[in-house]
Amino acid sequence: MRMLWTLAQYFSLPALVFSLPAMAQNDETAKPVPPQPCSTANYHQFDFWIGNWTVTSSGQPAGTNSIHPILNDCALQENRQGAGGTTGTSFNIYDQATDKWHQTWIDDSGTLLQLDGGLQDGSMVLQGQRPAPDGNEMTTHRISWAPNPGGSVRQLWDASRDGETWTVLFDGLYQKAASTDGTR
Repeated sequence: MRMLWTLAQYFSLPALVFSLPAMAQNDETAKPVPPQPCSTANYHQFDFWIGNWTVTSSGQPAGTNSIHPILNDCALQENRQGAGGTTGTSFNIYDQATDKWHQTWIDDSGTLLQLDGGLQDGSMVLQGQRPAPDGNEMTTHRISWAPNPGGSVRQLWDASRDGETWTVLFDGLYQKAASTDGTR
């Protein structure tokens, strides 16, 4: 009986050996795992703005800002607290369909600002139009965020009614806020 068992093992060995390549082939032909949504480099062009920041303008405190990724890293949410007590938030996303970045800003005074644009020479530059305070003309708003050596970010917000003459509305410096453990 022992010899029959050994012969049975001997004859089943070739079947096993010949089936191994077929099993390996199934592993090799398995479809690759698709990349995670929003994982391409374009979705991360604005990552230099992520963090908790203290913001100054002309050396004076202008507030704090917290920017963090949301929705599976598909968007950035900004939460701003102005030095005078104003608050606002924005949602920022790279729109693959238009190949542009989009920001929707809202604040506690009822302001809505919608901007589009993208990375230009290492700075994120977004612009959009909204009615002027008098309601008669459109004002173009242009905001740029430029990463500086050392990790700070400069935000420059200017506006124009004619597209040629620009007025600076805000020129701020974002510096990483100290964390609770004393690090930046």
